[in-house]
Amino acid sequence: MFDTMTMTKTLGAFCGALLVFLLGAWAADTIYSGGGGHGEAEQAYTIPVESAASGPAFAELYAAADPAVGEAVFRSCRSCHALQQGKNGTGPSLYGVVGRPIDSIPDFNYSGALLQVGTEWTPENLNTFLTNPKAAAPGTKMTFAGLSKPEDRANLIAYLATNPG
Repeated sequence: MFDTMTMTKTLGAFCGALLVFLLGAWAADTIYSGGGGHGEAEQAYTIPVESAASGPAFAELYAAADPAVGEAVFRSCRSCHALQQGKNGTGPSLYGVVGRPIDSIPDFNYSGALLQVGTEWTPENLNTFLTNPKAAAPGTKMTFAGLSKPEDRANLIAYLATNPG
């Protein structure tokens, strides 16, 4: 069936292939690890990645905000909130909300979760809350998912600040 010569050639081919594979793995490790040693190697290269926090600060966006654009953003708020004083809907009236104490409308039944945001609706606190209401105030009744664009939040807050009612 198999003679000794065929067996030797097969074993030699297998050992040769294994040697080539091991040398290839060693070469790849040397190239991509940047060192070739077995200890802690320095990173061969870095890829710069912009973080989610990069971009202009909220204060800069708020200073340049356009209340007219914020009025268009407010359309998504109208289903639950009104800008008229004393007119509550599913959510409380947003009349004079910028600068107003949190949980301060006496005839609205708040969940109490909003106090985790702060004591007053400053532009910064509104920005934090409007980014992701459920994360900023766990347990809040507000089901809105939030505004992902910082420019939209700045424009909306500017609109709320200039249109108290």
